Amino acid sequence: MNKIETIAPRDSEQAVLPVSIADVRAAHGRISGSIQRTPIVLSKTLSQLTGATVYLKFENHQFTAAYKERGALNRLLLLTPEARAKGIIAASAGNHAQGLAYHGARLGVPVTIVMPRTTPLVKVMQTEGHGATVVLFGETFDEANAHARELEAVQGLTFVHPFDEPDIIAGQGTVALEMLEDVPAIDTLVIPIGGGGLFSGMATAARAIKPDIALIGVQAELYPSMYDHVKHANLPTGGDTLAEGIAVKEPGQITRGFVDALANDVVLVEERALEQAVSLLLQIEKTVVEGAGAAGLAALLAHKAMFAGKTVGLVLTGGNIDTRLLANVLLRDLARAGRLARLRIRLQDRPGALFHVARIFHDEQVNIIEVSHQRIFTSLPAKGLITDIECETRDESHLQRLIAALGAAGYEVTPVELA
Repeated sequence: MNKIETIAPRDSEQAVLPVSIADVRAAHGRISGSIQRTPIVLSKTLSQLTGATVYLKFENHQFTAAYKERGALNRLLLLTPEARAKGIIAASAGNHAQGLAYHGARLGVPVTIVMPRTTPLVKVMQTEGHGATVVLFGETFDEANAHARELEAVQGLTFVHPFDEPDIIAGQGTVALEMLEDVPAIDTLVIPIGGGGLFSGMATAARAIKPDIALIGVQAELYPSMYDHVKHANLPTGGDTLAEGIAVKEPGQITRGFVDALANDVVLVEERALEQAVSLLLQIEKTVVEGAGAAGLAALLAHKAMFAGKTVGLVLTGGNIDTRLLANVLLRDLARAGRLARLRIRLQDRPGALFHVARIFHDEQVNIIEVSHQRIFTSLPAKGLITDIECETRDESHLQRLIAALGAAGYEVTPVELA
């Protein structure tokens, strides 16, 4: 796709939406003293890489490291005194739980969060650390959500949906208010979509402030639920995505109306683009962003022609990523850039064989990280030997010079490719 094309009606009379710019402004007035007005910064390097003028909104700087605080706090502040006293309940294993727990504790509102039993312990501990009561139930989010609705009825609690509520949507829309106040030149917003709450709120505010602004939603290729809706497609949904924060199988009933009415387009990004975006943000901007939070940049990387010459606002929606997962992402990105490699080399099983290979690595100034031999589980003759050598190079051309040198010395070399 070489340009932004409108996929939905732009005339506000064609859709009566339950949240207005007035609601978003009111939400901002309510929450502004208790959330961070996060910085928005021009990224010169990312602008050069993508061909667009790229502004980054650092919502990963919120106390719970995610924009979800905005909607959660707005919803809590609008509770009646009776509802506040009884408390609220939600089903979430992510940033929605953190936002409700943190601000619930601040306001003295009891918070119960239902999580699947499969939720990582660190997320349970983080939520409990903010003062919430965590109930572990079921193996899936759907089972946890159903149990939360049961507890809502039995205990007289108020259920707070992570995205499909007008007060939540209005709170999330405050992100766009701040972005366009700080950088009026933005002509395109690229917004991650899971259930659609952030897009709905931001699009409502942005379209009212700047009617001709382009509003682009982004989904992970493995979870194209809103994409399927707006494109009338039937792509499969499911799998292990880096962007777990937007891994939603069924978009909201309310939010899909906002996307229909306000989106110019919804695009998909594959896992490789998400990994690259997370890595670039850490390397270039020195900021940790989770997979969902990097989806906007992934879209710019994957659809460069679509955004060329535009002044683009990206929301780094959150920074809650497991440190081991982050390490894997960074190492995989180095491998794809040719700076880390695993070479499979066929040797003869005789004294000095490895020494001669290592000398070539030395001559080419390539650092050897790890060596592993395979003598048994191989189709080679009994005297044959497969050696895998993990190494560190300066770049792809340096790696290719090493491979050429090994080949010139008579060795059969096969790079072990990443998926």
